[in-house]
Amino acid sequence: MTISAKSVMELRQKTGVSMMACKKALTEANGDMDAAIDILRKSGEAKAAKKSDRETTEGAIGISGRSAVSVECETDFVARNENFSDLLKMLAETTEEKGATTAQEVFESEKAEQIARLGENLVFGKAVTLEGGDTVGSYIHSNKKLGAIVALNGGSEEVARDIAMHIVASNPEVLSPDEVSNDLLEKEKEIWVEQLKNQGKPEQIIEKILFGKERKFREESALLKQAFVKNPDQKVEEFAKDQGAEVIAFVRISV
Repeated sequence: MTISAKSVMELRQKTGVSMMACKKALTEANGDMDAAIDILRKSGEAKAAKKSDRETTEGAIGISGRSAVSVECETDFVARNENFSDLLKMLAETTEEKGATTAQEVFESEKAEQIARLGENLVFGKAVTLEGGDTVGSYIHSNKKLGAIVALNGGSEEVARDIAMHIVASNPEVLSPDEVSNDLLEKEKEIWVEQLKNQGKPEQIIEKILFGKERKFREESALLKQAFVKNPDQKVEEFAKDQGAEVIAFVRISV
């Protein structure tokens, strides 16, 4: 029977073996994909298929310019492997140059080969690109599992990096207090009301307390109003202003 090039490529992506070996296995299996995988596994050629359903609980991130990617793997040992780091770098650069969709397509095309090389299952996490601002800086934590990118108007790359470090440490939800979602706020209010009632607070006092709690919650959730980790006496917004910068946008990525 005739074996399509598409089927051969699909089998290669699943097993990590040569195109010729894939075509031979598919021919022997009369085009049955699962049977062809079994043939390759029995012959010892398939390296990736038997690993592709294993759980991925570790991973790392890569950043290039305005773009960041994450890839999951099975162990921290592989997450720190040089080949894995090279893969992340390449995917981050691809995201920056050609977009997240292309980066994921590249990952899928190389997945089988990478699994065979690293000996573990790999899963594409996410790819993001930050827009806006004329100055960009980033920071990756030493464990390579947390990172952030910051876009500023004005300032310097070093200032943006300092703010990115703060973001990794403090995990803000939004840029400014007014961006906190109403849905999230309503859920918090329900909890606060129950807590206050359990404390025996009267209804007329509860409303006043809720006003203060909402303001505090919005500020604690917003990057600009958080106490800057390198100088808690300053808000992030104040630090940026002192450095001649305005924070435009940020993204935090983790595995």
